Amino acid sequence: MTTKLSVNINKIATLRNSRGGNNPNVLQAAIDCQLFGADGITVHPRPDERHIRYSDVREIMPIITTEFNIEGNPLEDKFVQLVLDVKPHQVTLVPDALNQLTSNHGWDTIKEAKYLRDIVAVFKTAGIRVSIFIDPVVAFAQAAADTGADRVELYTESYAQHYINDRTTAIKEYVLAAEAAVVRGLGLNAGHDLDRNNLNFFAKNITQLQEVSIGHALIADALYYGLENSIQLYKRALSVY
Repeated sequence: MTTKLSVNINKIATLRNSRGGNNPNVLQAAIDCQLFGADGITVHPRPDERHIRYSDVREIMPIITTEFNIEGNPLEDKFVQLVLDVKPHQVTLVPDALNQLTSNHGWDTIKEAKYLRDIVAVFKTAGIRVSIFIDPVVAFAQAAADTGADRVELYTESYAQHYINDRTTAIKEYVLAAEAAVVRGLGLNAGHDLDRNNLNFFAKNITQLQEVSIGHALIADALYYGLENSIQLYKRALSVY
């Protein structure tokens, strides 16, 4: 299986917003990422629009030639309406709190089962593939299948933190959660703090991995290696053989 690379362009929008205007141009960045080999574009609009703006999302969809993934918290009515209006290929449900700096946990798919079933149905009815952001917990992976979602996205911060000291231990809970998800018929995505150093080992061990969403590390690497070269470096890291 070839794992797809979806480039999260939030950090490009953060740089633009720091000075106002339209430099760097977020729309052009999305176009370029696709031209440079990205298999998809990811955005994560937050209520305060401190990086990707809702208007950006609406402008990006028409130029997508690969796949468009919108991440966010469906508890925000504005987010739900945006997704239904834009109709991306995939929506990834993330339980971010208001003004949260970055994602730091996944859904408790057991406790939030009823809510997730209801909101998943809203997006599925609109023909949008749904992925649920979860911690690498077997029970959460199993319960995610009962929501009607198509995929889970494994939250990989813990893996990234422990990779340097003990990568074999760091990957174990992800392997178990991935197996539990696949057995229940779910597809597998992953994201958060994956980088050029830890990505290949993750992909080799999560053999059914369909997609990774990477933003911060890849955009940071682009400062040194260039955007096109960085995308190709990450694509090579996903080539597990």
